[in-house]
Amino acid sequence: MNKAEATEITGVRTVGVPVADQDRALKFYVETLGLEKRLDVPLGDGNRWIEVAPAGAATTIALVVAHQGVPAGVETGIRFTTERADALHVEMRAHGVDAGEILRWEGVPPMFAFRDQDGNGLEIVEEPRAAGAAPSAPARTPTSTPPR
Repeated sequence: MNKAEATEITGVRTVGVPVADQDRALKFYVETLGLEKRLDVPLGDGNRWIEVAPAGAATTIALVVAHQGVPAGVETGIRFTTERADALHVEMRAHGVDAGEILRWEGVPPMFAFRDQDGNGLEIVEEPRAAGAAPSAPARTPTSTPPR
C-alpha cells in the first residue's frame, strides 16, 4: 500500500494495557480512576476480555493478562484528558494513586504522569473546554465502593 491508496483503517477502538491480575486492575481503573466498565467477557481458562473507558469516550482500554513478551509495568503511551489537571491531581493522590508532579511548560498544557496498580505508566493532560462548548458532564468521583 502506498500513500496514494486509501486505507480501510477508520479509527482506534482499543488500546491494550498488560496487567498481572485482571480483577485488581478492574478495581483500580473503575473504582479509583472512575472509568466505566464497557465489556467483561469470559475467554476460557479463567481469562477475560475486559474493556474500560472514560464516560463518553470512543476509545477503550483492554485490561489484558500480562504474559511472556508482554509484561506489566510498561510505559503505555496513553494520555487521558481532563479540563482540570490540578484538581484531578489532588484527587488522585488523595485516593493513593502514584502520581508525579504536574509539569508545566510554556505553550504546553499542564500534565502529570501516574502509575496503575501494576506500575504501568499513563498520563493526564489538561484539555480546556473549547470556547462556546457546553460543559462536559461531571466526572464520577473516584470512590472505594464499586459503581452500581
